[in-house]
This record gives sequence, C-alpha cells and structure tokens, in this order.
Amino acid sequence: MDIDSALNNRKSVRAFKSDPVSRDRIEDLLARAARSPSGTNVQPWNVYVVMGKARDRLSHELLTYRDKNPEDGAKEWPSANKRVEPYLSRMRKLGKDMYTLLEIPKGDQQANWNQWGRNYAFFDAPVGLIFTIDKNLDPTNWIDIGIFMQSFMLLATAQGLDTCAQGAWNQYWKVTKRVLDIPEHEYVLCGMSLGYADETAPVNTLVSEREPVSAFTRFFED
Repeated sequence: MDIDSALNNRKSVRAFKSDPVSRDRIEDLLARAARSPSGTNVQPWNVYVVMGKARDRLSHELLTYRDKNPEDGAKEWPSANKRVEPYLSRMRKLGKDMYTLLEIPKGDQQANWNQWGRNYAFFDAPVGLIFTIDKNLDPTNWIDIGIFMQSFMLLATAQGLDTCAQGAWNQYWKVTKRVLDIPEHEYVLCGMSLGYADETAPVNTLVSEREPVSAFTRFFED
C-alpha cells in the first residue's frame, strides 16, 4: 500500500477481532516508525507493549480501580482543558455520530461510562501500546511522539492492520504506571490499540470528517 492509500484508509477502529499480531511484526513496525524525525534527534518516545495475559491484567486492574475511584481520572500533567469553538463543535459531532452507531441514547450516563471503559480493554484488540515521555523534556518534544505515532499507524495500515490512538490512557495513569513498572520520571501520554478491525461492528463504519484546506490555511504569495 502506498502512502496515499495508507493516509486515506487509516481510521480509528473501536472494535477488533481477536486475531493475534506477532511480536516480530510489532518490533518491525516500531523500528521503522523510529525513523520519524524529532527535534535535534532526541527521539523522546518510550513504548510499553502489552499482549496476552499482560494486556488482560492491565485492563482488569485499571477497570477495577476506575469503578471504585471514578473521580480519580485527572491527567498527570497540568491541562487547561478549554473547550472552545470550533474545536468543541467538531468534538461533539464525532461523539454524536459514534454514539448513534453504538445506539447509546443521549443522557444515558451508565452506557456512556461503559463505552468509555472500552478504551481500557483496548477495544478487544490483541495488542495495546502505552506511550510515555520523560518529564525532563520540553513540551515541544511531545510533537515528536505524535509524529512517531502517526508513522506507526500508517505503517500498520499499509500492512493491513488497524489502530486507534487513545487519549483515555492519560487518565488513571497511577494504575498503568504500577502495573507496567513505568518510572516516576515519565508521563503517560496516551495509548493505542493494534490489531484487525471487526468489520461487522457498526462503530467501525464511522469515518470522521475533515475540514477543507481553506479552513486552516493562509497563503501569502505577493
């Protein structure tokens, strides 16, 4: 698959089949994604890969903790978390489209809570990845991890695999750090599901909209 096809075909998958992905294949994807650029070549990414019993243990312990401590979901780092336009409308549009496909009615808090919890089961994907960064690095280095993750997702798509980048994993980070023995000097930034999409799941028909170039670009030619 060429780069254009990978970009056009990549999407966030939220229901996976149980078909396994080999460790060799994951290592190859990570090695090639590591060719991504980073400021002054600092290569700030750290990746924790969970499979099999380790994946099940992480999911079980986090979901158990979440049910007992629902209020303890704050991010590890300071966040303004301002929801302003036009970003708010885009976020709401995606949520409405997704929850319509999931047949979750507006205002059903329990159903919403349960669906959000699916993040912590990696949407049943056989492989989960947790991305962290050293707290001593400049926040601009977080951009580098985004580039690295994009490279990984495109490479996976080109090989017929599917992914979902998951900001939900920057919540309840205490459990993730404990289970995976992540050192204190690292922030848990996000997670990612990796596997093969369950094409029978209605939620996987969702393709999020994109703004036209004219909406986010200004050209200066004279």
